[in-house]
Amino acid sequence: MTEITAHHGLLRDTKLHVDDTGGTGRPVVLIHGWPLSGEAWNHQVPAFAAAGYRVVTYDRRGFGRSDKPLTGYSYDNFADDLQAVLEALDLRDATLVGFSMGGGEVARYLAKFGDERVHSVVFASAVPPYLLKNATNPDGPLEAGEAAKMTAALTANQESFYDDFITTFYSVDDKLAVSEDERLAAIELTKQAFKPAALQAMAAFASTDFRDDLQAVKVPTLVIHGDSDATVPFEGSGARTQETIDGSELYVVADAPHGVNVSHVDEWNRVVLEFLSR
Repeated sequence: MTEITAHHGLLRDTKLHVDDTGGTGRPVVLIHGWPLSGEAWNHQVPAFAAAGYRVVTYDRRGFGRSDKPLTGYSYDNFADDLQAVLEALDLRDATLVGFSMGGGEVARYLAKFGDERVHSVVFASAVPPYLLKNATNPDGPLEAGEAAKMTAALTANQESFYDDFITTFYSVDDKLAVSEDERLAAIELTKQAFKPAALQAMAAFASTDFRDDLQAVKVPTLVIHGDSDATVPFEGSGARTQETIDGSELYVVADAPHGVNVSHVDEWNRVVLEFLSR
């Protein structure tokens, strides 16, 4: 087992829970999806550390073991948090891996702070370039009515909402693609989500336009996505992101749901590790 060192109190106003495998390897920062925490990377941290990388995960503000303020859930704040982690640990030449809403952090971070500390990036089942379908974004995969239904369902009964959401997260054609134990483990992580944070973060990933942010991505980039993702459909997200970023690589995992890093862990880890090695 790799020993994980937890760091606390990285920010003056919001404490983020950070886990760092340490060592001298090139850093890989894993940014989790909604509404989970850094523990959602449990299938990646040991594998990446064993390959010689210094692996850093952190819980997004409002989720997991981090502080849970009432407000502050914009992508500008999320990018500031990521910068605080990189600065506090003095991470350089890092690969940023953004899963689902975490892909928004990657895009906004590069647009706001540049790539001085960044070697490469991975958009994994990620929400960019822009989820919400509207007149200026006709290819957005998220209808405004569906976004409103999600907000209402989470507001009314978060336990029921998370049960349904996580099931879809790990399903292909309404069939669960992971074990029931894996599904229940993810539901346990949702119990650490602060409801006001979850609602505001959901609004952020649904309605934030990352099309301009993606223009700032000049480092080597991998887009990896499941072809049967029912949560963030590939055609409206990953495919468009890869087309936007010049020279980016694309890997589509066959018969894979949104939570492809769990359902197809060996394939996902192999592809990302191959990218990291280049």
